[in-house]
Amino acid sequence: MRVRELAEWLVSVFEGDGDKEIADVAAVEDAGPGDLAFVANRKAAQAAFESEAGCLIVPLDFPASDRTVIRSADPRAAFAHAVRRFRPTRPVQPGIHPTAVIAEDATLGEDVAVGPHASIGSGSSIGAGSVVGAGCAIGNGVKLGTSCILYANVTIYDDVEIGDRAMLHSGCVIGADGFGFARVGARYEKFPQVGTVRIGDDVEIGANSCVDRAALGVTSIGDGTKLDNMVHVAHNCRIGSSVVVAAQTGFSGGVVVGDYVVVGGQVGIGDKARIESGAVLGSGCGILTSKIVRGGQVVWGTPARPLREHLEQLASLSRLPEMRREFAELRNRLEALEGK
Repeated sequence: MRVRELAEWLVSVFEGDGDKEIADVAAVEDAGPGDLAFVANRKAAQAAFESEAGCLIVPLDFPASDRTVIRSADPRAAFAHAVRRFRPTRPVQPGIHPTAVIAEDATLGEDVAVGPHASIGSGSSIGAGSVVGAGCAIGNGVKLGTSCILYANVTIYDDVEIGDRAMLHSGCVIGADGFGFARVGARYEKFPQVGTVRIGDDVEIGANSCVDRAALGVTSIGDGTKLDNMVHVAHNCRIGSSVVVAAQTGFSGGVVVGDYVVVGGQVGIGDKARIESGAVLGSGCGILTSKIVRGGQVVWGTPARPLREHLEQLASLSRLPEMRREFAELRNRLEALEGK
């Protein structure tokens, strides 16, 4: 594809050689003369000038040069759009593999693909155009929307509802029992987990992540939310729309998360905490039980506190060795004065 054609397709403007042929996409540091790469911001300008990429997608304020570039208000999004053009998803052939086991009363929409050794339980429905990968286990009464993708070895327990265009990566488990036990005398008895899980449209859940069913009621995940690998959502959590959660984060039971929240990796959130819309939880922070993080607030550390306060405390901690030496010196001076 020529640069001018790509720019027109991206609804952007180009500078330089519009007839240059672009055949593939690559990272800016690895790109060759026939590759397209992108520069996210002006800080990456040096890497861009050193790159051998045939064309770069750059910010609108990127310095003028003799390079062939396509200017975009959001280079990362434009590049992602271009990736789909150069590396289209492999088409899936609809059909049911002969080793798949499907209940007689299960309902499959048009153009559904079911892979080897997958199983679909009684009363379940699979929406049109969805893909059920090899080894997936779908329980009874499950409702899976249209154009969903379940990669190999996904497990969905009974009575779970998943919206349209969901993407579940290998090894994730949806609808397992929540961690609910009651102590009776010297032992624990299981509290029956009889609720369910409801997942909205356009949700992506990473590999080996778990979303537990509610003890009573619903564990819910809103439209457009994205969970990274190895994320745990416990029973009765309610996660809003367009939330992004990085890997190894855990939500304890009953946590409520508003829309557009950003959660970094390895965050731990205690029981019944509430994270209001637009909040940002920095990587590795800890949210105490029943804590409320206000909308739009950025917090960091354990226990989590506003970012400015966290940075001030880090600065104070870094001065402790110096303060200790000063204290020792003052104490020696005081002892010398008392000795006189």
